[in-house]
Amino acid sequence: MAKNKKFWKIFSSTLAALVVLLRGFLVQALVISGLVISACSQAQDKSMTDQSLRPGVADMLERVTPAVVNIAVVGEVEVQQNPLLSDPRLRRYFNMPNAPDQPETRETAAVGSGVIINADQGYVVTNAHVVKDAKRVDVILQDRRRFESAEVLGIDPQTDIALLKIPAENLHELPIADSTTLRVGDSVLAIGNPFGLGQTVTTGLISALGRTGLDRENYEDFIQTDASINPGNSGGALVDYNGELVGINSAIIAPSGGNVGIGFAVPINMAMAVVQQIVDYGDVQRGLLGVQISDLTPDLAEALNLPIDAGALVQAVSPDSAASDAGIEAGDVIVAVNEIQVDSGSGLRNAIGLTRAGTEVEITFYRDQDRQTVSATISGVQTVAQTSPEILDNGLLEGVQLAPSNVKGVLVQNVEQNSRAFAYGLRNEDIITAVNRNPVSSVSVLQELLAASTSSAVALTVIRENQQMLVIIRR
Repeated sequence: MAKNKKFWKIFSSTLAALVVLLRGFLVQALVISGLVISACSQAQDKSMTDQSLRPGVADMLERVTPAVVNIAVVGEVEVQQNPLLSDPRLRRYFNMPNAPDQPETRETAAVGSGVIINADQGYVVTNAHVVKDAKRVDVILQDRRRFESAEVLGIDPQTDIALLKIPAENLHELPIADSTTLRVGDSVLAIGNPFGLGQTVTTGLISALGRTGLDRENYEDFIQTDASINPGNSGGALVDYNGELVGINSAIIAPSGGNVGIGFAVPINMAMAVVQQIVDYGDVQRGLLGVQISDLTPDLAEALNLPIDAGALVQAVSPDSAASDAGIEAGDVIVAVNEIQVDSGSGLRNAIGLTRAGTEVEITFYRDQDRQTVSATISGVQTVAQTSPEILDNGLLEGVQLAPSNVKGVLVQNVEQNSRAFAYGLRNEDIITAVNRNPVSSVSVLQELLAASTSSAVALTVIRENQQMLVIIRR
């Protein structure tokens, strides 16, 4: 009897343990099953949400691609002859006909791309280098209509923009975006005619904004993208995922001759500013403010006691210029033109250079701690000069001989040509009137101000040939 009780007790305990164990397995299985079902449901919901919220790229391209055209260019180049063959004695010796009076030429062919920006007027934007020196420009639409000898309304090599006109009907045009709203990381598509293959679409991101330095003589503010751009894409469209035109594809860095993921497009705001001048006036006239400029750096901002760390630092103002008439002085830092922010010297150069001569603009600048705005009437057809000070590590004014000035400030009697001051631009007969905008009345005051400055750069206000300018000397 005792053995039976002990057996049933052990049996009951074992059975209870098995029930608890099975219950645990069942709960765990139900939890895992629920999680899987929930994850699948969420993934399906997310997929459906993404598909419902994100517009179809194919649908967008059906609207956009008819506005991107192929361009075929027929040109002419001079044939290089062996100079020996131009010797009349050799030609007679070999019984060759006399050399022609005019150099011999041969016909060339090239391809590119373009974008229709105005369907009513038949305006097509492309790159200047695509149509420069062309004898004939043909425009081929996506629907295979071909328009021979398109009219070239204007070419601006300094921004690499050209405007064509075709007498077509039933055209499609691209809506224009605001390229100032672009951000690094935005998705874009490049549309063009690479290698003459026909219309091609590639995708990528905006890799950088405000790229310069490809050609210092030109006006540059490039959009950099990794969307594949190859020869033949020049003049094509860079569009966002709304199907709006944000840039005109222009150049690539291609050591091997093909795309390596670094392409450049002219921002559409810059392109349209050039187009507007061509439409209104038939050409592009560069504005001139009359200043020499450089980038404001943090150490210069500290030296000048400025509340900002970006802008275009005015190093010199030309007499009787738009800047001089508006009251702008050396040492001022221009931060906006017509309320559009300026972060660098190249930014100011682009803003003024793309403004038609005779236009009145609002210039916002800092002088010391004060933010001021003045009106200036842009003049001339020249470009704004830009300078970049060198960086040396010698003594501050070593090799400079100073003397009191009979006007104001301190006269520079002599600057040794191997001195750092000479390298930074200080010259004989300069009159130093201020250090970091603090007035200089004597050599001793100049020395005190230089000793008191703890910044890595010192800004000397000088008068040279009746022109006030700024000389930046770094420690």
